[in-house]
Amino acid sequence: MVGNLRIGTSGYSYPDWIGVIYPPGLPRNGWLTFYAETFDTVEINSSYYRMPHADMLAALVRKVDPERFVFTVKTPQAFTHHRHELPEATASFVAALEPLIRSQSLGSVLAQFPFSFKRDQASLAHLEAVRRAIPAEVPVHIEFRHNSWYRADVLDFLRAHDLGFVNVDLPPLPGLPGGVTDHVTNDFGYFRFHGRNAANWWRPKTTGDRYDYLYTADELEPWMPTINKVRDTARTTFLFMNNCHRGKSAINAAQLQERLSLRPPEARPGWERLERRLFG
Repeated sequence: MVGNLRIGTSGYSYPDWIGVIYPPGLPRNGWLTFYAETFDTVEINSSYYRMPHADMLAALVRKVDPERFVFTVKTPQAFTHHRHELPEATASFVAALEPLIRSQSLGSVLAQFPFSFKRDQASLAHLEAVRRAIPAEVPVHIEFRHNSWYRADVLDFLRAHDLGFVNVDLPPLPGLPGGVTDHVTNDFGYFRFHGRNAANWWRPKTTGDRYDYLYTADELEPWMPTINKVRDTARTTFLFMNNCHRGKSAINAAQLQERLSLRPPEARPGWERLERRLFG
């Protein structure tokens, strides 16, 4: 049985998408509804920078059809970067998730750890604490940015603690994970594509510069058999493009929808005509 595959972008609320993805003049409060005409999932990443509130997430649910649209939510930095703050941040974060849980539109929680988070016993213990912090019925996925985690015993650890593995595409730089992976350590597959802008990865002038990259079809093609393999075995597989600068994530995500047979070639978003003018 072919599992459910959902493709979207890491965030949607970007002013530099105006005129590339969002029509000029579209009110900001209409962006998500417009986005949801093309995609059926999105990563909420504003929660990484500031603690979300239940009212905010409830408002997002009202902008989409919760029967077809699913959110994943990135944990605040207290879970991943300022890890000593996890105990005091847990209750607020879990309370914020309640509208998504209640509407059955929460696909997963994503914990994106920094390059400095390396495999050792203290880090493994922290991953256990992250899993305990989130209600058991909510899937939790872990993204590692250091290649010390890419080992069989880590995959066994994640399976034992009901933690999902995030397969990533990153620039080819020392210490970063590299190559195509197909790991699934809970019932859900998860892929994130960050672009391959090696020149701007470590010292970007802005965060957007790091993710300023448009994938070619040839660059994405080696991932296709792996995504289909995971799709065939996982309950649901999420695929998010995080190369968000000037809408490039949405452009590549729509291309992957077509490549992975989620929409016919003739069913093109209207903004793809604008994309071809700007990047063709």
